[in-house]
Amino acid sequence: MEQARMGFLKKVYGSLAGLLACLVAGAMVGKFVPEFGDWASVLAQLYLGVIGMAALPLLVVATFFGLRQTLALPQPGRRGLMLVALAIALVASCAAVGTLVAAVVEPGGSQDQATRAYLGGMVQKAGSEAGDAEMLLNEDVPQAVAARESWIEDFFPSNFFRALADGKSLGILLCAILFGLAFATLTRDRNTALTGIFEAVYRALEIIISRVNMFIPVLVFSMAAFFVARTDGRTIAAMGGFIGWFVLLALVLSATALAIVRKQCDLPMQEVIGALKTPMLISLTSASTTASIPDTIEAMSSKLGFSRGIVELVTPISSVFMRGGSALYFALATVFVANLYGRSLGPQELAMVAAGASLAAFASAGHNSVANVGYTTMVLGMLQLPTEAALALFLAIDLICEGPRNLLTLLSSCALMSLVSRGLPSERAAAADSMAAVPAPAIRFAFTRTELLVGAGGCLAVVVLVVLLGVGVGLKRGADTPSPRVTVGMVHPSFARMPA
Repeated sequence: MEQARMGFLKKVYGSLAGLLACLVAGAMVGKFVPEFGDWASVLAQLYLGVIGMAALPLLVVATFFGLRQTLALPQPGRRGLMLVALAIALVASCAAVGTLVAAVVEPGGSQDQATRAYLGGMVQKAGSEAGDAEMLLNEDVPQAVAARESWIEDFFPSNFFRALADGKSLGILLCAILFGLAFATLTRDRNTALTGIFEAVYRALEIIISRVNMFIPVLVFSMAAFFVARTDGRTIAAMGGFIGWFVLLALVLSATALAIVRKQCDLPMQEVIGALKTPMLISLTSASTTASIPDTIEAMSSKLGFSRGIVELVTPISSVFMRGGSALYFALATVFVANLYGRSLGPQELAMVAAGASLAAFASAGHNSVANVGYTTMVLGMLQLPTEAALALFLAIDLICEGPRNLLTLLSSCALMSLVSRGLPSERAAAADSMAAVPAPAIRFAFTRTELLVGAGGCLAVVVLVVLLGVGVGLKRGADTPSPRVTVGMVHPSFARMPA
């Protein structure tokens, strides 16, 4: 029964139609039973808690294995530089596309007066609530020092276990890279035992995440109910221009990334989509960028054939640092707010938006959801636009944008892996060739004459012992059973009534 239930959940979370059904069902429950939405978010918190518990150690172990295998590849230094350069270029490209398209279509610029008044009221409400908080306007230097110390602590934690407990992805990743570099210098006979332990931990964490991801349909249902119950439909309609263009651009850029992966692996697009189907669905429906790490590694290496060392190194690092979806989001949001306030942007300001969105994407490394939206204020501040608009307007719709944002981040990292793996032998082809080259071993039985005589004698002895044992048991039962009595002239009544 339990296996059937788990199999059903696995089919649903791997099916787009099943997840859409859960989404619609949750939205209907949130609309007609809004009380359910108040505690539905508890399920999401449980899911994210378990995923974070397993994904952060997996990030460490996957980075360790990927770094060790990458250093063993030809020209590791050149590939490392290529990795950094392409990652920056891909994130900057997402920011530039978002800025240019937003400058042309001008989302937020064609709002009617009633919609502008409604959105303005939301911003004023957020500004008044922020104004009630205590602000240290005359202590710029202490604030700058505190911010710098916090940034240093995030990148270079003094206590790795505290960083692991607090979930600081930047510090965890840096410690994993340093440990992997030091571990790679050891000889193979000195690191074999630790490698085996890490391999077992790696597989155990993969199993945990794969089992927890089976409950994504429940997560989609509960979050849809929570969002519909807590969000005003007028807010979604007022922000419809931004939502529509962001989702469209995220899908177009995701399709472009898939085309790059298809070209590099030289496989049909249908096969590429089938291999990446599970991690794409996880990214769309889960609020965590690290939940799809195990499925992404399996899809890119075993199914599509890219170098496993590159894949295991890039997948966890890109889930933390390479935020292509966030860069697109920050650029489009900044232009939307500028259009909402009637601020025309020239070429220099548009270039500043693209650069600021790229920097904000890298600065938001290690942060998801609400904390990620807060980095929009970094770009808005560069143009002297009200930062309260980011908190008031975009937090209300962030649950809609989170899925496409994570999807673009995932596929951008897949495109990066495919480009960096150029020139390396295909893992998929190597596995197929090895299976074809090694035939299945045939089972052969060969006996000498002496071995046949001994075997026959043994079988005969066993048969004789079985026969003697059966005869002995039969004689014992015969001695213990009393002799039956025969009565003449008496017939049992039941036999007397039987017809002749």
